[in-house]
Amino acid sequence: MKNKINIAIVGLGQIGNHLFNEIKTKKKEIELLTGKKINIAAISAKNKNKKRKFKINKKIFYKNPLKIIDKNKIDILFECIGLSDGISKKVVEKSLKNYIHVITPNKALISKHGDYLSNIAERYKVNLEFEASVGGGIPILRTIKEGLSTNRITKVYGILNGTCNYILSEMDRTKDNFKNVLKKAQTLGYAEPGNPKLDINGYDTLAKVRILSSLAFKKKISKNELLMEGIENIEPKDFEIANQLNLKIKLLGVTEILNNKLFERVHPCLVKKNSYIGNVNGVMNAIILDGNPVGQSILQGEGAGPGPTSSALMSDLLSILRGNIKNPFGVSSKNRNSISTFDVNNYENSLYLRFEVKDKPGVLSEITKKLAQNKISIQRMIQIPYNKLKTASIVIITHKARHINSNKLLRGLEKNKKILKKPVLIRLF
Repeated sequence: MKNKINIAIVGLGQIGNHLFNEIKTKKKEIELLTGKKINIAAISAKNKNKKRKFKINKKIFYKNPLKIIDKNKIDILFECIGLSDGISKKVVEKSLKNYIHVITPNKALISKHGDYLSNIAERYKVNLEFEASVGGGIPILRTIKEGLSTNRITKVYGILNGTCNYILSEMDRTKDNFKNVLKKAQTLGYAEPGNPKLDINGYDTLAKVRILSSLAFKKKISKNELLMEGIENIEPKDFEIANQLNLKIKLLGVTEILNNKLFERVHPCLVKKNSYIGNVNGVMNAIILDGNPVGQSILQGEGAGPGPTSSALMSDLLSILRGNIKNPFGVSSKNRNSISTFDVNNYENSLYLRFEVKDKPGVLSEITKKLAQNKISIQRMIQIPYNKLKTASIVIITHKARHINSNKLLRGLEKNKKILKKPVLIRLF
């Protein structure tokens, strides 16, 4: 690689803006570490006149990012737009085909088109780097690709979304409801001000799980539908009951190999209070890997925000500047096969079920009868009466039950008029 490196930054939102300043202020440090002089040769954003911490140099600004590739000799391009398709995909694809290394924090793009784009990168012998797409500043992808490359990893799980972890931690701490805590998260910048749905419904975590699966198990990115549940239905009373049971509520992303099949899932879990994952609070992320011969490895850190994300982007930049040309997913595309998917209906674990009911004789027996019909046995039961309202909460902790049976149970209780709202189901982990 030549000594003077031309860089383009496409997308100047929170992350692109922060990255621009990082590169400008750390040029000397980058040269000291890599021997390369870097030059920001082109930038692109939707709105040139938006208020930013730096003045836009009109000479290097492009409204259409695709023109950057036609009119400049760019060596490395940062894609910070964040879409799974459209201009994000076009600019990455065109860059790779023009022998330009690409660095992106875009998990939506990589989880959907990572196989296709990595194939192009390998063909044109350039890098497609996406460390910042999972875990923010935690170097989880590089750890799997390089540090643990000869280990046989069987399971990866953890807290992969700082927004959800903050909301759950704050609901537990303050006993406030989901709606109020979400507003607080938005005010603090931890949740999207407009539409935070992709964070709270589990989709953001799902995209990260798919990237982790592909890297950890050296397989193609899975496209199958999988178990995905968010945190919208969890209420303060669930935290009160969890505390009585010495448990905490966390949204976990999990991927593992079961019976030589891939099982990926995202859902709220009840974890032991004294467990490692149970003590990761606020906007922190934590990822746990089970491997052989290394055993269990844990990585923890801030998983979101422009600071941690820029740290990962800079790490990718230095890797490329040092001449590390490598396969995006650790092994070549031709050696990454598809893998069969574990049937979620056979997924077994204990359940926390909370029913809000009319406080009338026979309600409990109707619920327990349905449990028995669906081969779900009770381990523990808690009843909380609300005498003034003439209602009650019935909480049942079950022995291990199959996913198909728990689904049938809930469907079978849908028309029961004595049950006042949709039951809450949280899996024990």
